[in-house]
Amino acid sequence: MGSDVKKELVKGVYYTAIAKYVGMAISLFVVAILSRIISPRDFGIVAIATVLIQFLGNFTEMGLESAIIQHKDLTKKDLSNIFSFTFWVGIVITIIFFFASWGIADYYKDRTLLVICQVLSVNLFFATVSIVPGALLYKEKLFKFIAYRSVTVQVTGGVISVIAALSGFGLYSLIISPVLSSIALFVINYKKFPQKLSFTLGLESIKPIFSYSIYQFMFGFINYFSRNLDKLIVGKYLGLTSLGFYEKSYRLMMLPLQNIAHVIGPVMHPVFSDYQNDQKQLVISYEKVVRFLAFIGFPLSVLLYFTAKELTLIIFGPAWQASVPVFEILAISVGTQIILSTSGAIFQAANSTKTLFFCGLFNTIITVSGMFFAIIAFKTIEAVAWSITITFILNFFLSYVVMYFHLFRINIISLFKQIVPALLLSGLLIIINVIYGHFVKIDNLIVSLIAKCVLNGMVFLPYIQFSGEYDIIDKAKQILKKQ
Repeated sequence: MGSDVKKELVKGVYYTAIAKYVGMAISLFVVAILSRIISPRDFGIVAIATVLIQFLGNFTEMGLESAIIQHKDLTKKDLSNIFSFTFWVGIVITIIFFFASWGIADYYKDRTLLVICQVLSVNLFFATVSIVPGALLYKEKLFKFIAYRSVTVQVTGGVISVIAALSGFGLYSLIISPVLSSIALFVINYKKFPQKLSFTLGLESIKPIFSYSIYQFMFGFINYFSRNLDKLIVGKYLGLTSLGFYEKSYRLMMLPLQNIAHVIGPVMHPVFSDYQNDQKQLVISYEKVVRFLAFIGFPLSVLLYFTAKELTLIIFGPAWQASVPVFEILAISVGTQIILSTSGAIFQAANSTKTLFFCGLFNTIITVSGMFFAIIAFKTIEAVAWSITITFILNFFLSYVVMYFHLFRINIISLFKQIVPALLLSGLLIIINVIYGHFVKIDNLIVSLIAKCVLNGMVFLPYIQFSGEYDIIDKAKQILKKQ
């Protein structure tokens, strides 16, 4: 990995990490309060509306953000034309969803969904018109600005949501933050990179990037479909209360994914796109990222599994006990998901969104088949969670087989060599946690959580040090010497 690219990657990850971790703290704080005020059923209602809104958002995005980042030769006129295209498409999609809200409410037999969907339709428009200025922030690698912007918007939205909930707004307090955030993000992005609006679809500027963006769009579409169909199915066939419990477990599982892999992922495409004509260097650089993520993801997956009860009940409260077994099951997939979530950036950087799409298509078929089998055969949220976990692991192997044998045309053994040491560490952690759980019982949830975290840390850190993976002692000496 070249020094300039490494510097840009580290800088981008640093500022993205600040935004993500502050965002995680804010999210946990807000959810901890709202979960004690708002019922699981109300969370289920908002989850349905949110899934549908974000699903339609894939139609409006159409892979344009990644295409803008990848293509270095777009002119100001091209960008203004693309902005005009997103503006008019955003209006059409927003109107369609607004009127479709009656059908959605009837399908789930809940009239509250009507108002929720209509209010959230505002998000569709502002998210769409923010595509071009938002993509330019990443294209110009303005990661520091992006981080401060995200934190400011999230803090403001979180505070307003909590105040609304405490003031008796009920489930409506759950949609205040996303609506205000979408508006605020557009205003900030547009002010940074203003675009001219014209009464044209700007198709002459869309065509040159269409072959790239169309496959990115189709991948985003099916990927979102496969990742969120479970919520729609649970809400329809197992009820909105069950969906509330399931959604909380899923959201808790996604926190480490969003705040580890999603710290690196948004930075990887803008930075690694510089290697689009140097495949060998792209593979070498990516495998370093995979090794790093494996040593974080797999041990973290073990920790989350053995602390599922403590985390769920401390954050959400005792009323959410039914979410514990679901979270335990979903936690098993965290390690593979953290690594897999970065693979898309490599397909993008290698100019192979077509391969990314077909790979995602096969993954979606596997995932959706697993979900329906779980619902039909078992009819429990635990069964759905098992189907998600198993299919994610299968998709992990399928995606990297395609990447290495089809895209890079090299042996995949080099990738698995990066993962095996982390798997050995995880196996050791499982054995120690099982022994600890057999002999030690602590009733206090907070004390139990701290004890388990300390136990895992006492195994993790020496393993990293003495295996030669990372010299923690030397790094600590350097820090102390500087001070």
